[in-house]
Amino acid sequence: MPGLLDLSSPRALRRLLPLAALAASITLSACASSPLGRSQLTLYSDQELEKMGEASFSKYQQELPVVEGRQDAYVSCVADAVTAKVPASYGISGWQVKVFEDDSANAFALPGGYIGVNTGLLEVAENQDQLATVIGHEIAHVLARHANERVSTQSLTSAGLSLTQALAGLEGTGGDQLMGLLGMGAEYGVLKPFSRSHESEADLLGLDLMAEAGFDPRASIKLWANMNAAGGAQPPVWMSTHPSDEQRMAALNERLETALPTYQQARATGEKPNCDRLR
Repeated sequence: MPGLLDLSSPRALRRLLPLAALAASITLSACASSPLGRSQLTLYSDQELEKMGEASFSKYQQELPVVEGRQDAYVSCVADAVTAKVPASYGISGWQVKVFEDDSANAFALPGGYIGVNTGLLEVAENQDQLATVIGHEIAHVLARHANERVSTQSLTSAGLSLTQALAGLEGTGGDQLMGLLGMGAEYGVLKPFSRSHESEADLLGLDLMAEAGFDPRASIKLWANMNAAGGAQPPVWMSTHPSDEQRMAALNERLETALPTYQQARATGEKPNCDRLR
């Protein structure tokens, strides 16, 4: 019948083999699950994502001034307390934390253990618990392999992004796009940083993480209200894919039923971060 491949032809089989291999790879990768049980497409290894994260973090440091002194000490105090609760099974031996001089209320965490906080966020996060909310949220994106999902999906649908570009210094449009996919902000590339499902997962996982570190998870409610207010009529760009206020508050309040006892237990066992003294 015209239009059908002759599977008895060696040439036709050679054409099908790469497609079959790709389909098998995607099928196996799709068997991965997020910490909350959602199926994931993750085509890249942890080592490949770590290289992407390292290159992106290095480029960001070249583009914005790095802040030291009290602000750096304060952010590092909060970040160190939260990252100390990341299970060793994730294979991140240490986290690099930097504060960047930028007025936008933004923060990010990248595969491989890299955390960036803009000075603008410190105007919105009023205390250590609110800052821990954001840092926990960003770390949760890394632990849930959201960046891998984003890069994997885009690599299947766009010829403009390739691992070669990612590991070659992030030059050009492909490099900027990768930085956006990893979650460094919508100013990099044409896509939003993360989907609503990713943001919802990061909200809940981040809440658990900050509670384990001894930060009050109830501060998350005020923090997200502050973030919305900071954006005026519209939320900040990096929040544009987050769930609605009603959805977020409902989900956070439900999660507080377990996060609050976790926080209280952490405090009782000596987890009492005192980072506000450094503000």
